[in-house]
Amino acid sequence: MPRYDDGMRVTTKSDYALRALIEIAGAGESDPISADELGRRQDIPKGFLQAILADLRRTGILVSVRGKSGGWRFARPAAEVSAADVIRAVDGPLVSIYGQRPEAVEYDDAAEALQQVWVAARYALRGVLEKVTIADLAAKRLPKEIAEKAAIEDAWQPH
Repeated sequence: MPRYDDGMRVTTKSDYALRALIEIAGAGESDPISADELGRRQDIPKGFLQAILADLRRTGILVSVRGKSGGWRFARPAAEVSAADVIRAVDGPLVSIYGQRPEAVEYDDAAEALQQVWVAARYALRGVLEKVTIADLAAKRLPKEIAEKAAIEDAWQPH
């Protein structure tokens, strides 16, 4: 019986972080949005969202604005923040094997080519995730190269 949980895993944390940032981008570059409002709009649990926002602040993607009309806004333009930046901020490296980066994993002679597969897979992921920005996602407009890849019928097949 096929398993449908195999393949690249996007964590809930990364998904929530991207959704929250799309909301912030939609609010405008200078208008902060509260964590409560973000959570309500995207149905993200408050405690989980607070941890995500702290990660995004720590990595320089967001800044918090204090005061009555405070909240969260981008530290730099949303057009300069890639999906890869966000995933790395909340989950670490895009590809890891036993918690290590592909170039750090060592195999014996029989499996040594496997390291090259992991490095190539990371490169392919970066080829998509580093090209898509939060501004693109908020505008519902993907870069042409990415939109073309998503339009390939085979890309939608679960194999």
